[in-house]
Amino acid sequence: MNRMANTPRRRLASLALAIAGLALSTTALAQDLLIRGATVHTATAQGTLQGADVLVRNGRIAAVGNGLSAAGVQVVEARGRPLTPALFGGITGIGIEEVSGESATVDTALALGSGSKDMVVRPEFDVTLAYNPDSIIVPITRMEGFGWTLLSAGARPGGSIIAGQGGSVRLDGSADPIGPRVLYVNIGGGGAANLSGGSRAGQWMLLDQLIDEVRGRIPVGSHVAQLTPAGRTALARYLDGGGRMIFSVDRAADIRQMLRWARQRNVRVAVNGGAEAWKLARELAAADVPVFVDALVNLPGNFDQIDATLENAARLHAAGVKVGFSQSGDATHHARKVRQLAGNAVANGLPWEAGLAGLTRVPADAAGVAGEVGGIAVGRRADLALWTGDPLDVANTAVQLWLDGRVVPMRSRQTELRDRYLRPRNELPRAYPAGGR
Repeated sequence: MNRMANTPRRRLASLALAIAGLALSTTALAQDLLIRGATVHTATAQGTLQGADVLVRNGRIAAVGNGLSAAGVQVVEARGRPLTPALFGGITGIGIEEVSGESATVDTALALGSGSKDMVVRPEFDVTLAYNPDSIIVPITRMEGFGWTLLSAGARPGGSIIAGQGGSVRLDGSADPIGPRVLYVNIGGGGAANLSGGSRAGQWMLLDQLIDEVRGRIPVGSHVAQLTPAGRTALARYLDGGGRMIFSVDRAADIRQMLRWARQRNVRVAVNGGAEAWKLARELAAADVPVFVDALVNLPGNFDQIDATLENAARLHAAGVKVGFSQSGDATHHARKVRQLAGNAVANGLPWEAGLAGLTRVPADAAGVAGEVGGIAVGRRADLALWTGDPLDVANTAVQLWLDGRVVPMRSRQTELRDRYLRPRNELPRAYPAGGR
């Protein structure tokens, strides 16, 4: 009995030692390395390569293939383990929302008005200006194999359905986003309708007026104008095929109207949420609109999600829609759980490769950074994650994460507290390490 009970512990201990040894086989500043003998899931047209090698030079992928060699670089023996691009943590407030119950640490939404009756439309609002790369949520997320996320602007009373701009950030400690900005728009029932006069129809009326202002059909300073001069300039960048607008929307009828509006205005859009998006799968595919779904939404949480289903992602993919993943709950503090969303989508009919693409290639393309991240291909940044097993199975973990070929320490405040308080007793209380530091 004791021998059998100890077997799983011994295996875990052996695995921990192997992981520690792997981390020590590289240096913290290394940008040149060779990862040898991995199951390489490229998230590109190359698909999965068995027993393949990935060579990194100057922080970028220099070669992918079999039997690669390079002098003077660190070598990581993958021993068949899965190697993927660093994963995308969804649409979140990482770095702009630290403690959701403490307003001084939350910078995700603008509220210059006094309430829902005093709406202020400011598309020039850019949440990336508040991004804190030293947020304790960053290492918590990246030690689970995540290398980047898309910062989201939110809507609340005193703001408008035009929430503001966000952008992609790499979880490597750099302060500035990569790639272009995206503009967030919230439509549908509930709070979104309250920001547009209490009616869904008012949302489209408001959006059309804003475009009229950008076009100069409503003069600056008019008593009906909603935009500042800076707001007009910001919104203009998203018209006529420019930057992408991400619509937070669930109901099929609202998605249908969004597609019509986007086609008439020549606007590039994406859907965040899309609980009923499967009902318009063919239309979304034809318009090349990516959809970021929460694959755990099954029972309707509101009247916009009546026809929610666990097969949402699978049905969208079958119709040719590019499917990504994002959480409808606390996406910021639980970004690492996006792997679970992808795994559940696969369990409900989504092909495995499409599940991985939803965490890598699809969000990179939607965010305008596909040439930099989201796939293992020559010339792209060496943002890589090595796994103990299938990364879409939450029973497995990330062995090591590299960003620009640099080893990312696989620790966070949570692991540091664990190690501190699990120290053997000494003359000081457990809160104090030996030596009193």
